[in-house]
Amino acid sequence: MDKQAVLAAFDHQVRKHPTTDGEVERDHDVVRTVGSGWTGVEWSALDAARADAVIAAQVARFAGRPWEWKHYSYDSPDDLPARLVAAGLTPEPSETLLVAEIADLRLDVPPPDGVDLVPVVDRAGVGALVAVHDEVFGGDHAAVGDLVLAGLEREPSTLAAVVAMAGDTPVSAARVEFHLGTEFASLWGGGTLPLWRGRGVFRALVAFRAAQAAARGFRYLQVDATADSLPILRRLGFVDLATTTPFVHPGAVRR
Repeated sequence: MDKQAVLAAFDHQVRKHPTTDGEVERDHDVVRTVGSGWTGVEWSALDAARADAVIAAQVARFAGRPWEWKHYSYDSPDDLPARLVAAGLTPEPSETLLVAEIADLRLDVPPPDGVDLVPVVDRAGVGALVAVHDEVFGGDHAAVGDLVLAGLEREPSTLAAVVAMAGDTPVSAARVEFHLGTEFASLWGGGTLPLWRGRGVFRALVAFRAAQAAARGFRYLQVDATADSLPILRRLGFVDLATTTPFVHPGAVRR
């Protein structure tokens, strides 16, 4: 993989031209998403002379609502994180931006014995997905459920979701978002109940979603990986491209 070429493609296709349920706003220096599920700065290209003024303009734009500045390690200027903190934003844990060519991934990884992968197609499936996310990640993930329902109902659909079921019990859940008009699909979720970790459920969910993206004609899979999933994804063939850190105002809705 030509990492710099793929990173440039991701930056242009996904960050600079986001697909979203909300509205995309563009200034010379930033691209913003304003939506019900996630609101904030998707992309920026700042220089040191103008950075503080542009940051202040975003603070004013989003006044009265929670929002996030999604910072990537290659964003300019180099001291942008410190400037964001000075403007009142708070960093949350960083994640690793990984990308894989779908053609290089195994797409036939079965789940462990006793587990079935069930596509989410209705409200019952969305409820199971939300229940897993609430238990694994903590908090209330009803907004994620709304996002999944909206994406499934769109034509063509902009995402797909899957729940791993052990009998009648949902034990893991995840989704894949399709960035229409680009080469990229992205993986989200993938949380597994503690009792079922280390059995191959996560790997099966990755392969299942990769196959869905391949069927749609996408070339790349992208994921923002936590420390827990990072080593697994690297072994599956994903490549590190950068790190990403959310800088948030209190109460921001993470996606």
